[in-house]
Amino acid sequence: MSLHAEFNWQRLIQQARGLLGVTTNRISNAANLSALIYLEVPDISWVGFYFLEGANLLVGPFQGKPACVSIDLGAGVCGTAAARGSTLVVPNVDEFDGHIACDAAARSEVVVPLIKDGSLIGVLDADSSRLERFAPADVKGLEALAQAYLAAVD
Repeated sequence: MSLHAEFNWQRLIQQARGLLGVTTNRISNAANLSALIYLEVPDISWVGFYFLEGANLLVGPFQGKPACVSIDLGAGVCGTAAARGSTLVVPNVDEFDGHIACDAAARSEVVVPLIKDGSLIGVLDADSSRLERFAPADVKGLEALAQAYLAAVD
């Protein structure tokens, strides 16, 4: 059972929809959504966006320590989730072959691909300094936030 089972994802999703309704700009909305998640979701040490440019994911708006600038598709947790086109949950990053350690304190991670009109545009990435941080409810909440983001941008 998650330590954060009581976390109100529905309330956060409603807040996000209001925040995302101001503009359809991808960068502005990514900046505000990453800030909202970072401030509201417990035990998140880094959260942000990587956007697809050619065969690489390039860092976009985020909250937390400085991040890796470019990740190849298929590399690390972000690149693997992007290449597969499905959410990837890693309870212990030390057990993920090929994990890219942008932040040595990160212990667990979840990456949600951002697919708009059938095309990958990037990923939403969340890290925690706590092992096994992301319970199924947290993953569903982050996926719902990613969907709210996609619905709000051009």
